[in-house]
Amino acid sequence: MSLVSMQWSFFIDIDASSRLIIRAMRYRSTLLAVFITALLAFLAFQGALVYFGSEEREKAAGRLSLYLGTVTAELERFAHLTFVLAEDPFVIAAASGGETEQLNARLKAFAAEAGLDAIYLMETDGLTIAASNFDVPSSFLGQNYGFRQYFRDAMEGRQGRFYAIGATTGLPGYFIADPVRGPDGGIAGVIAIKLDLSKLEESWRRSGEEVLLVNADGVVMLASDSDWRYRVLSALTEAQRTQIEASRQFSGQALEALDWSNDGGNARIGGSERIHLTSADLPHGWVLHYLVKRDQAVTRSWLSAAFVVVVAGLVFIALQVQRARRVGAALARSELEEAALRQANERLAVEIEDRRTAERQLKRAQGELERASRLAALGQLAASVTHELGQPIAAMRNHLTAAEIGATAGVGLIGKIAALVDRMEGTTRQLKFFARSEAEPFGDADLGDAMRASLALVEPNVQATGVTVMVELPDTPLVVRGNQLRIEQVMTNLLRNAIDASEDRAHPELHVSAGTDGDLVWFEVRDNGHGLGDSTLADLAEPFVTTRESGRGMGLGLAIAAGIVLDHGGVMTAENAESGGASFRVCLPAARAAASGEVA
Repeated sequence: MSLVSMQWSFFIDIDASSRLIIRAMRYRSTLLAVFITALLAFLAFQGALVYFGSEEREKAAGRLSLYLGTVTAELERFAHLTFVLAEDPFVIAAASGGETEQLNARLKAFAAEAGLDAIYLMETDGLTIAASNFDVPSSFLGQNYGFRQYFRDAMEGRQGRFYAIGATTGLPGYFIADPVRGPDGGIAGVIAIKLDLSKLEESWRRSGEEVLLVNADGVVMLASDSDWRYRVLSALTEAQRTQIEASRQFSGQALEALDWSNDGGNARIGGSERIHLTSADLPHGWVLHYLVKRDQAVTRSWLSAAFVVVVAGLVFIALQVQRARRVGAALARSELEEAALRQANERLAVEIEDRRTAERQLKRAQGELERASRLAALGQLAASVTHELGQPIAAMRNHLTAAEIGATAGVGLIGKIAALVDRMEGTTRQLKFFARSEAEPFGDADLGDAMRASLALVEPNVQATGVTVMVELPDTPLVVRGNQLRIEQVMTNLLRNAIDASEDRAHPELHVSAGTDGDLVWFEVRDNGHGLGDSTLADLAEPFVTTRESGRGMGLGLAIAAGIVLDHGGVMTAENAESGGASFRVCLPAARAAASGEVA
């Protein structure tokens, strides 16, 4: 072989080796890119799963709060009915040995009008002597319910409440009972009502959501899935089973364990994992469980990972194209152009650094402004909460003073104080608005129920000032879309202002009315006090403006009320009444109009 041939063969071998090395580097770069893409997709999936899971959990918390309010409202709707019935002369006469035929018809009418399963009167030994279902085959007449816990509680002089499967009808219900006292003051019998809570289950089932209501023993009383009902979340002790059997609470039910496991904020039922939230803000130690499947969050996380893969692929292709163009441009550029490019890059770097410096200064200024705004808002919110807590605390003080004077604190006082505590909890719950941007969820609220609750709250003020209260409320519901607690807050402020304005009159009067006007629902509070004078509603609604003497008000009541009415899309007006005093009227969109967007 000649020397030239040997040299040519050597250069060919070098070129082949170079190509192999370049191919190997490109192959390694491709593998590295695939690995990085897979890693980014995995991180994106995990991050999206955390984010969307948190989002689903926030939604679930809102739904749980809504269902909690529904259950609480259903349990408390007839809480005072047995107390009222226990004061009925017909009930007292029958419990004291009188005739029961007329009482049976009376109880039947009451049950039909209130939508109750049954109302019945028992003797001191538990024997039922009168019932609203006296004329049906499954009547409670002649049945003895002395073994029930609610009967034993009532016989001890306090209100009894109990959830159980009916011993006569076999249908579950929530029982409320109060003692009936005879003319001599002794307990002559027990009046009880039975509520059907199955409508709650039906609403959960129609909404397609998974909800469980569990008692203190861990027994599922109500559930959106009927297969979960009357199962236990954890094994019952012998003492628990003995007590349940003695009271016949779940007669005929095996109370088997539910196929589930709870791990922090997640739960598995039937092998399927769900987001799990609970709320124990219920009486009797009951707990409301809310479950949400994670399928939607997982699907959205996979879509996020796929999006990252697509973007990474496009970026990789774009980088390869840009690299090829950059190499081709570099071969064609001259040294002068390269120098000019370097100078341009240096100027661009300086400009970018200047912009970054300006952005950092702007962010610092924005942070300082935000902190100042939060401090100002916190001050106003603290004053508002101080004012709002003052009202129920004053009412509680009046109730307690009345109880000390009367030397007794009955069930009614306990209920009133509990309602005032609920109101104070609702007021402090509004502090959450300062920490998060979303508004408190609205639902259907009845202005009639809200006004009755507000009148009950200011009852001690009415008795203390001797104000004559005249109420004109329609029998039909006045439903609006809003938050009933905040609407009661508006009503309570207006009622208290009217009572304070007329307390120096010889015959103070307070007129309360409500009604509808087309797509609007309104309520009005009118007094015969000193009136508005030359002030307008805009003047009086300014924070810290008050017409009371020093120490009797902070001037926040109307300011808070005006803000709440505005949040509900309503209008509040005020004027001097023709007969003296002032008249405040609040108009709100009716529920149907608010839902369809017909009323702003």
